[in-house]
Amino acid sequence: MKFHVDAWDPGFGTSLDAAERGPAETSSAKLDAEIELPVGAWRPLDTPPGLAAPESVLLVDGVRRTDARLWIEDADGVTRPGLACSYAAGVVRCERAGASVTGVKVERSLFTAAEAAADVDCGQAARYTAQTVVGADEADLSNRVQGALTELEIAVSRQLRTDGDLLIVDGPLRSRDALPRTLGYIKTQQKQYLPDRLISVVAALRAGQRTPVFRITGVYERLTWYLRLPHAGGSPWAGIVRVECSAEVPDYEAVELAELSTATIPRFASLPYKDPRAPQNLVPIAGLERKLRHLLGDGKLLHRSLVIAAQRTAAGPAGPAAAG
Repeated sequence: MKFHVDAWDPGFGTSLDAAERGPAETSSAKLDAEIELPVGAWRPLDTPPGLAAPESVLLVDGVRRTDARLWIEDADGVTRPGLACSYAAGVVRCERAGASVTGVKVERSLFTAAEAAADVDCGQAARYTAQTVVGADEADLSNRVQGALTELEIAVSRQLRTDGDLLIVDGPLRSRDALPRTLGYIKTQQKQYLPDRLISVVAALRAGQRTPVFRITGVYERLTWYLRLPHAGGSPWAGIVRVECSAEVPDYEAVELAELSTATIPRFASLPYKDPRAPQNLVPIAGLERKLRHLLGDGKLLHRSLVIAAQRTAAGPAGPAAAG
């Protein structure tokens, strides 16, 4: 397989969203705000007295990195795009005795629109397994990378579940609905789901309080609620996160999970002097991300290894093969 590595830094242009600016646009999703309380009775809700966090809480997260953008010569002679990516997922198990990282998995793949793609062997540095996405442009390939990362997160989560634990996913649930007792944890609010008359309840939340549960129906149907974390600033959306559970659970169970979230999530909130993404970037997640990024390896070394592998293909089919 003959391919070329783009010299442009694959990490260029990444940025962090501001955590306190609130929703940027109104969502078109349908809303049912009367799952837990009538609209006229909406108010900030506290953790029920005596409710304790589960004995075992699992927090799952994944990281991804584009090691290089590739241009691959397909069987028809047309050059098609590819992304050589490394990605990893793992779990932090938090119990009374402490927290530990477990179930970590690292994978490397070449996602490409080229139908004649083959694995790329970079020697001892890495091997990238080819995955063809027919007709894909770079945005489609990036979505496929995220899909592969989600699949890896699901795999490590399933292996480590025990009866009675609570699983918190860093980000929306998406295809992870089937995992029992699972919450999606959304740090940055990009869509405004609630009408203006209910937004005031979000702004009125104190640390550890939540809104009533409501249902949103769109591309993904969810039961969801807002929660304010401690250590937040003074703006109306400071420390506000959205928590969601599967729309398949009964309404009463969603309310129980919402109550459990107020007893569980705030204790993991980060501190501003330790984390610029505080308090939304939960402490166990931050530690897990650091470990996973370390396990991805040296991005510059992997990029250089891909360039060398590409150079070995420069002579064409008759030259030394760079792919397995």
